[in-house]
Amino acid sequence: MSDDAAGGNRRREIGTFGGGLYFPFMVKKRCGWVGDSNPLMLEYHDREWGVPVHDDGKHFEFLVLEGAQAGLNWSIILNKREGYRRAFSGFDPSKVARYTDKRVQKLLLDPGIIRNRQKIESAVRNARAFLTIQEEFGTFDGYAWRFVGGQPKVNRWRATKQIPASSAESDAFSKDLKQRGLSFVGSTIIYAHMQAVGMVNDHLVDCFRYREVATA
Repeated sequence: MSDDAAGGNRRREIGTFGGGLYFPFMVKKRCGWVGDSNPLMLEYHDREWGVPVHDDGKHFEFLVLEGAQAGLNWSIILNKREGYRRAFSGFDPSKVARYTDKRVQKLLLDPGIIRNRQKIESAVRNARAFLTIQEEFGTFDGYAWRFVGGQPKVNRWRATKQIPASSAESDAFSKDLKQRGLSFVGSTIIYAHMQAVGMVNDHLVDCFRYREVATA
């Protein structure tokens, strides 16, 4: 292969995200669920998944997206993430909490999101409950992290099949959220939330992100 051809191949492997160069196809050991065909999944795994979150807006974003995912593949939701950001006022719970029935009807016509009435109405109700939790605890973040004692739970899985779908902590978190009026917050969904916001580090031990996240 000529130098020009090789250079062209290398350039095609470079993705651009957030205004900077990102090299998702560099040879790195990753968690088995990621695959290598979807750049958004690669970027999500390499930059977000498992990184401890302490921002209420980001917590609410993941609650909306994870609720929307119920019964669907996460890659579908990632592909619609920016559509959700536009549809749900930048994931501002104070704005979403004020959505009217008319606004819900409008969202049901929005191709940028999952047009499921139950999920959309749940996001609005959850926004209102989210604000109530903020009032009681100061921040949703402070409320949420109590369920893992304020520190990430670092696991040491060697295979994807070892990773559980829920845990005692997600059971307790889910139960409390339901009692506070939230929906689409079953233990499996909440465990996914805990993984996403770094309350649990479920990167496989041989994944290049395992140690990076553990020391974040």
